Amino acid sequence: MRMRRSSSTATATAASLSHIQFPTSAAQPTTTNGNGGGENEITHYTHSNHPLTLLNLSQLFTCDGCKEYGAGTRFSCQHCDFQLHDFCAAAPPLLNNHPLHGQHQLVFHSKPKSGGMSWPRCDVCGKSTKGFTFRCRACNFQMHPCCAMLSSEVNFPVHPHPLRVLPPLNGAAMDCGECKKRRSKGRIYRCTVCSDYHLHALCAKPFVNGLQANGIPTPGKPPSALGTAARLASQVVIEFIGGLIEGIGEGMGEALVQNMVRGRCISRRTRVRE
Repeated sequence: MRMRRSSSTATATAASLSHIQFPTSAAQPTTTNGNGGGENEITHYTHSNHPLTLLNLSQLFTCDGCKEYGAGTRFSCQHCDFQLHDFCAAAPPLLNNHPLHGQHQLVFHSKPKSGGMSWPRCDVCGKSTKGFTFRCRACNFQMHPCCAMLSSEVNFPVHPHPLRVLPPLNGAAMDCGECKKRRSKGRIYRCTVCSDYHLHALCAKPFVNGLQANGIPTPGKPPSALGTAARLASQVVIEFIGGLIEGIGEGMGEALVQNMVRGRCISRRTRVRE
């Protein structure tokens, strides 16, 4: 799981990742500069065939490590579409005394936890974990690398005062000052001064992954293939039933007209006979 580093390129590689600091993180992961490409180029063990170059692009991308969105700074392969968040590339093998889970050591995993009918969820933002994660061996706690960049107290431009994370709410929900919605999953921050402003940890992530800095709103959840198929099937059934009802209606209308015409004919014949 670890990356190997040659001593001749250790200084250059460290410079590429030195701007990334996880709260109370251990040493940065080992990387190599296999092609001697300078301080902005690394080789990551999850993509060892090609070097990755540190770029700053405003376009939205999906990280091939954690499978989450990002924008701005990323390590990108110049030979294919592989891209990593800078903090995913710098994820250390261990996190000790992390402010969001200080009671146990957290271990970095490059693949999500398997088993079950659905993806496991991050205990910080409440969203699915589908790639890189930090997981606790002593309990079921886990979180995305982006969430691991958050601390117990944060400062964001959406609010003038420091925000401090609340203890797990165990299903309780609070209104978020950013998304204006209530969520029962994930952690939430509260203002340390005015106490009536809250921010979901999920809504804090765009300030970490580059979306907010590049003016990109968080994309909505893409529709699943199963959901799309279900909607199409429902539409077909609705159209069939609608057509059936329409046909029945037309038949009943025609029968009613015929009965009315027939009644008029009988009435006329009766009058003639009289």
